Amino acid sequence: MRRTAPLLVLCLSLGGPAASAGCTAPDTEPPPAPAGVTAQASSSTTVHVMWDAAAQGDGVSGYQVLEAGRPVRELPAGKTMVDITGLTPQTGYAFTVRAKDAAGNLSGTGPAVRATTPAARAEDLRPPTAPASATGRATGPRTARVSWSAATDDTGVTAYDVYQGGVRIHTAGPGESGTALSGLQPDTVYTFTVRARDGADRSSPDSPAVDVTTPPAAGGGPGTAPEGLTATASPGTVTLSWTAPDTGRQTSEYELYVNGRPTTVIQFGTGAVPSGRVEHRIAVTEPAGTVWAVKLRARLPDGNWGAFSAERTVTLAP
Repeated sequence: MRRTAPLLVLCLSLGGPAASAGCTAPDTEPPPAPAGVTAQASSSTTVHVMWDAAAQGDGVSGYQVLEAGRPVRELPAGKTMVDITGLTPQTGYAFTVRAKDAAGNLSGTGPAVRATTPAARAEDLRPPTAPASATGRATGPRTARVSWSAATDDTGVTAYDVYQGGVRIHTAGPGESGTALSGLQPDTVYTFTVRARDGADRSSPDSPAVDVTTPPAAGGGPGTAPEGLTATASPGTVTLSWTAPDTGRQTSEYELYVNGRPTTVIQFGTGAVPSGRVEHRIAVTEPAGTVWAVKLRARLPDGNWGAFSAERTVTLAP
């Protein structure tokens, strides 16, 4: 196991004990090499590189991606994927990843992973079609599997990108129709979509959204996410409806997020606390055609906020 505390050493000093107080040996122990490194060509000039996140006790502060032994990207510890762009079509590349700690120690690298960029297609002027269908299921408290139908493109699909909440979280090869996702949170609703990509790096529209709810971890109790959220626009109003979570008592407060930001706390007064299906109307003043992505979470009996509902997109009505 990696040592995270500094190694104390005996310091002898003519200045006496005070001069040697706090003397520690420098941190020279490198973190472990990242595991699970993959590389997938996603266009004629781009390769998507991914790896497993380091364990919390490894003391990793960042990652370095190398191509043929040459550093090409530096990333903070919270990032475990990157697009390497500006590559040459029809060319093979070999990537490795190493971890770095706060003292600047660099890990070794595992075996190189290889990817070959496809040929450029100058005549490729149209994006791929969207995958017509998508399905998903939780495979554990922190894992899920998402599958999709094949897309079409005039010059050929080169990759499929999985998005969650508008953020790409995974890239799969052109011949794949499903992929395993990890690093998820227990007792959480995720809304996944899939986009196809072609050799000119054009993306398709989103596939139909698929909601996946991860189960609670062992001993975690019932789910805390509001379920079945819908959002409907009418002139001057957005109506939200959802099923209240089982928090152990009636839930009187919900925090509403619009476009990724908290906007208000919806509060139900004494005697008006709903159970089962909940409905709430929001007066809007923004222009018609404005797009909102909405989600919410409930206040739990212990005072904390619970898990988020699935996210829904609504276009404001004239």
